[in-house]
Amino acid sequence: MPVFTLEAQEGRMFSPLAFTKTYAMAASAALAITLVPVLMGYFIRGKVLPEHKNPLNRALIAVYMPVLKTVLQYPKSTLVLALIITVVGFWPVNKIGSEFIPPLDEGDLMYMPTTYPGLSIGKAREILQQTDKLIATVPEVKSVFGKIGRAETATDPAPLTMIETFIQIKPRDEWREGMTTDKLKKELDALVKFPGLTNAWVMPIKTRIDMLATGIKTPVGIKVAGPDLKEIEKIGKRLEQVLNDVPGTASVYSERVAGGRYIKVDIQREKAARYGLNIADVQQVVATAIGGMNVTQTIEGLERYPVNLRYPQDLRNSPEQLALLPIVTGTGQRIALADVANVYVEDGPPAIKSENARLNGWTFVDIDGVDIGSYVKEAMVVVADQVDLPAGYSLNWSGQYEYMLRAKAKLTYVVPLTLAIIIVLLYFNFRSFAEVAIIMGTLPLAMVGSIWLMYLLGYNFSVAVGVGFIALAGVAVEIGVIMLVYLNQAYHHMVEECEKKGVEPRLNTLRHAVLHGAGLRVRPVMMTAAAIIAGLLPIMYGTGTGSEVMSRIAAPMVGGMIGAVILTLLVLPATYLLWKRSKVNVS
Repeated sequence: MPVFTLEAQEGRMFSPLAFTKTYAMAASAALAITLVPVLMGYFIRGKVLPEHKNPLNRALIAVYMPVLKTVLQYPKSTLVLALIITVVGFWPVNKIGSEFIPPLDEGDLMYMPTTYPGLSIGKAREILQQTDKLIATVPEVKSVFGKIGRAETATDPAPLTMIETFIQIKPRDEWREGMTTDKLKKELDALVKFPGLTNAWVMPIKTRIDMLATGIKTPVGIKVAGPDLKEIEKIGKRLEQVLNDVPGTASVYSERVAGGRYIKVDIQREKAARYGLNIADVQQVVATAIGGMNVTQTIEGLERYPVNLRYPQDLRNSPEQLALLPIVTGTGQRIALADVANVYVEDGPPAIKSENARLNGWTFVDIDGVDIGSYVKEAMVVVADQVDLPAGYSLNWSGQYEYMLRAKAKLTYVVPLTLAIIIVLLYFNFRSFAEVAIIMGTLPLAMVGSIWLMYLLGYNFSVAVGVGFIALAGVAVEIGVIMLVYLNQAYHHMVEECEKKGVEPRLNTLRHAVLHGAGLRVRPVMMTAAAIIAGLLPIMYGTGTGSEVMSRIAAPMVGGMIGAVILTLLVLPATYLLWKRSKVNVS
């Protein structure tokens, strides 16, 4: 249920997993009560060996029973020890970082640096060629293709300041020994260093998704909103200064929202009127000279091409040349554009962005060696202390951090709701709040193994890890329910035997009943744990695209099954004994 409630990117990624498991569980439940009994009648024949004759089962019981006897002799001490282990076991929680979804290694890289506004087309072409040549010198690089500016489509509003270079990487077996993707990024970052160029090495598909969703191409982004672009740019520059000193910052760039350059043609109405010209006449000359005019169309078979006429580039490549543009008046006079207009370069916004009806300026932050949650938490403190926001201006942390907050907010109320539903289902099954409390109260111990394994593997908390914990909780509850059912059966059998003999149940009799009931469960519990661990280990240590997410789902279950086995085989019988001892004679 929690996975089904996820939305947007995380919902699309994990809902197929939830659907698959739901369908599989439904099918297995149907087969268990229909086909399996029929197949048992056909295939289970002859002499069936009892469990006590199975050598593996005998070995498990030989190890388990002495430990369980000791636990049942000291049930209170066992619970206190379990409580201490649980409290100490949660120590690594504050040491584990947080992120939205683990970074996927897509096999290729994309180089997306940002330049300052006012970059000329010639200089942009030169930078693109130079960066491509430098990247191509790395042995692991197969091919490099760079693009700068906007394609002729409304779906790609990229400015001239944004470079997109697609880097195709050779197969892993052709890499240098010891080379990893992170080392490759660091080597490329050290190789490509240009003044005024802010590097960002990202994954192609993931970055495209992020840019479509929030517009932020780096893991962390800050959106400054306010009424004045110049003040927004000032705040962005201040953010650049303070964030550079935050540990984990690989690069930071704030958009120069007011740093564009425009050629201004300010028509002087009085001067134009003296020559018998109006505004439209002068604007037509400027538009034709700079932008050109379609004068005809050429036909080549089924193809049509417009023929555009405009002035040569050397007559329109500077304000001084534009001021000399010739104008013919209605009376035949030949004058220059400077005679009726002032031509000069003026500062202005290179692009205007707005969100929620407020002007925006964005800051792109690339991080390295730190998780998103820890970085943003520390960066927020630094920004709050060192950046003063005027009245009417605000900061919004965006990028993957925005996704993480959304998923966290959703799971914050969905997971407790799911646990409440599980509690209701357990109560309908046992009709006893005490038994439900025994199962749910010991769940934290099952999570201790998960937390420690994540800590040792260096994993961060993420949506994928959350899915793994949800699955672990389900398996732990299932195992606990089966153990409790067998303990109840052993207890009721003990009560019936005592009633037949006309004796009062005693503590030793109860302890023996719990020992017998738990002993019957050691084989299926160990089989369940072994099957889950054996099935998930290849996933946890797998490689290839997508393995980063799957390993985060598998790790909580692999580590948690160890805690779940201890919980089911030792802690739960001790808890059950303490609960039932009030109903027997303890003298």
